[in-house]
Amino acid sequence: MSTSPSCSAFRPNNNPDNLHFIHREKSHWKDHTRYTFTMDEKQDVTILFGGLTLLQDKLIASALHSLGERYMAMPNPDFESFQLGKAFGNRGQCNPTYFNVGNLIKYLQKLRDEKGLSSKEIIQKYLFVTAGGCGPCRFGMYITEYRKALSDAGFEGFRIMSFEHNKGIFQAVNDNSAINFTPTFFITLTKAVIIGDIINLLGYKMRPYELQKGATDKAIEACRKIVSEAFMQKKNLVKAMWKCREVLEKVGLDRLQPKPKVMVMGEFWAAMTEGDGNYNLHRFLEEEGAECIPQPLINRLMLSIWEAEFALEKTQDIEKPDQKKIDFSNPKNKLLIKTAKIALKTHFTFYAKAIGLHDFEIPDIQKLADLSKAYYPLESSGGEGHMEVAHLIESAKENLAHLVISVKPFGCMPSSCVSDGIQSLVTSRFPAANFLSIETSGEGAANFYSRVQMALFKAKQAAKEEFEALDIPKYIPPKIHHYLYQPKTDKAGTAARLIQSITPKIF
Repeated sequence: MSTSPSCSAFRPNNNPDNLHFIHREKSHWKDHTRYTFTMDEKQDVTILFGGLTLLQDKLIASALHSLGERYMAMPNPDFESFQLGKAFGNRGQCNPTYFNVGNLIKYLQKLRDEKGLSSKEIIQKYLFVTAGGCGPCRFGMYITEYRKALSDAGFEGFRIMSFEHNKGIFQAVNDNSAINFTPTFFITLTKAVIIGDIINLLGYKMRPYELQKGATDKAIEACRKIVSEAFMQKKNLVKAMWKCREVLEKVGLDRLQPKPKVMVMGEFWAAMTEGDGNYNLHRFLEEEGAECIPQPLINRLMLSIWEAEFALEKTQDIEKPDQKKIDFSNPKNKLLIKTAKIALKTHFTFYAKAIGLHDFEIPDIQKLADLSKAYYPLESSGGEGHMEVAHLIESAKENLAHLVISVKPFGCMPSSCVSDGIQSLVTSRFPAANFLSIETSGEGAANFYSRVQMALFKAKQAAKEEFEALDIPKYIPPKIHHYLYQPKTDKAGTAARLIQSITPKIF
């Protein structure tokens, strides 16, 4: 751990012409405080959180408010957050740490400098919740980095609480704490997350083809309000999603534009965030004339379930004296894993069908594992596991995208050091694959955009050739431009899929 910011003081002695250093003993910061949050404090404390997409953060806040919890979503991290994170954080961290730690410091400084709250009041009235775990990189030291940076920023003792990202609803429960991560808490949170996924996926399908710029974003905001109200008033969420159809149907689209389809994957936060943390990659691609295929959070949830299932299969045959092979008191058993998988798929399907997301298939993680196991050791955990390698292979074999971008923080161990090393072998086996691996560091946007544009040029050519190779019928049925019409064909581009889907019916 780094030392305190200043290890020596500089001052003049009795002779103003002679200056000397007064050396002080170095002291190392230690994270030894035991933070508490009691029921007596609950009504007066606001719980800050963030880190998912902007829509999901807002839906989560509404969902948790419906449980009587005082949660508030943090603003989106920006470049100023990154600079603060670097100023107060240790050296050599990855950029998601700098952005998120700096974002919290920036928010607390505004409470102090603009709202007039003292540091003591802020520490008493606010706390922050984030994900923790035993990952190989930032998840392994995230909480300590928050506390160290907050201490140096003048907020010593600010409470950072965490939940284990890989334990789902099976968190350790502290009866004395007012912030218990109960099954009800996580089920409600998961509903908000997957509804956010669904609306985001539709947004990415519609926004590149909208006739009026900004119409899709306005419709998505209206949908957010409908769903948030349903959470707050404990109304039927399926009916709320159905009501969102009326809003989305009003967005005019021209979907016969041959735009390249770009799959964005990589390190969890870098691939998902919608801001300076990945140089606004998704919006940049759309401005350059592309359609994005994002990686929704349900992919990560399904991977976590698969990892638990995979680990159980590896250990269940180990002989244990006087114990059954499957202990049903253990949450990590096949029955509960299967129940969690079914519940997740069922809720996602109900919400998706209600709003009209018809062509998205929840990933079959075992299928992806089978695709990648010849290249990637499935026992190797950390990051996105085998998913990055599998997505590229799947995209190449099934013609899902014209370009696959893997975005990650500079030096990300699982993504840059492991997956990217394997991807060179994958691309040699699938030479038609258009693949770009690119890192973010907080700075260097010009180089980042330049590399994306070069890869995108090839993708645009492929999308244009794919579309022009088809016979365009003279009559185009109006349903082509309706967002609910989502045919599945062997073409990658949306325009090409639409034309191919109606050609047999006309001729």
